[in-house]
Amino acid sequence: MSIVAEIRVGAQAAYYSALKGRRTFAFQGTTYKYLIRRYNTTYANERAVEIPIAMAVVRQYPEERVLEAGNVLAHYYPHHHDVLDKYEQASGVMNGDVVDFQPGKVYDLIVSISTLEHVGWDEEPRDPPKILRGIEHLASLLAPGGKLFVTLPIDYNATLDGFLKEGRVPFTSIAFMKRISNDNLWREANWAEVQDAKYIHARRNAIGMGVSPTATGLVIGVVQR
Repeated sequence: MSIVAEIRVGAQAAYYSALKGRRTFAFQGTTYKYLIRRYNTTYANERAVEIPIAMAVVRQYPEERVLEAGNVLAHYYPHHHDVLDKYEQASGVMNGDVVDFQPGKVYDLIVSISTLEHVGWDEEPRDPPKILRGIEHLASLLAPGGKLFVTLPIDYNATLDGFLKEGRVPFTSIAFMKRISNDNLWREANWAEVQDAKYIHARRNAIGMGVSPTATGLVIGVVQR
């Protein structure tokens, strides 16, 4: 990132932290603070809500019993749980594919934050149904009573959106969040309200600065073993 871009991102983060840092949102009866971080401009995209929700789940489990598919949380919070990522090279990250990962143990919680939509979609050759195999394989790594917790943006992966509409994604429970303002406010919603939500690949935020791509609809799915 250039020096100018770094300055712009810093200004955005300071703006949101100073003026909107106390904002909260509700999900399934719990109130959370929006995540406002400079990294990945969380104050302007779905990270603002999916990270707080996911972290609340992760904190319920011993770290040695948690696997994260996709190296996301380490960019925002220190942790010592296992992390699987196909591409990212980082300390403590195991590189491998979600469809054939064999850790030699089972987990009480597997969490994946806006990562699985890339499986089979942003790969060559493209294999759209691979995401279903990935979810099924991750669920097979759960201990009895374990939980797979997944967030997915709507309108990033067209095949995944179709699978959701057809009820083919094997979640045992599913919830949704909808972005309701240009300055990144979100609320809990139902499928009818988010099924046609758009993924915005390039835009400017409320103070006219460019920010990371963002979803306007978010799926929060759980597989309970």
